[in-house]
Amino acid sequence: MRWHDLKQATPELAALAEDRFSVTGLVMLGTLRTDGWPRITPIEYAFYDGDLMIGGMWQSKKMLDLLRDPRCTLHSVTTDKDGKQGDVKVYGRAIPLAAEREPGYWEHIYETIGFRPDGPAHVFTIDVQSIAYVVFDGTGMAMRLWPGRGDA
Repeated sequence: MRWHDLKQATPELAALAEDRFSVTGLVMLGTLRTDGWPRITPIEYAFYDGDLMIGGMWQSKKMLDLLRDPRCTLHSVTTDKDGKQGDVKVYGRAIPLAAEREPGYWEHIYETIGFRPDGPAHVFTIDVQSIAYVVFDGTGMAMRLWPGRGDA
């Protein structure tokens, strides 16, 4: 599901995710290495043209992971141990950005953060499969899920 569609389906949860991601400007990307072990890496993200996007250096290990197995997790960066800020987890599949969308994407990135790659780079849209928000509010744990299932 595109981020735009997720916002239509569950606007409150999408807003919580956008807010949590914006605190640091980074997310933690979980991928699967060739040996099957998980890899977790901080990465910048962007919202562009209705999609949640990630990108990275050409042929970097995390990008090669996604080309081999597109399943991934994006997790908000946790900055304290009490859990009161909440954690967002997005589970999805990384889909390489269509070539015809790349010029517009890079123009958006340049306008947003002033960056253009010197050479080739990997860019993926995230096909969202599910999303979870978990917060500890002092009285216990509150969880919001989409779709509403308990494996977050």
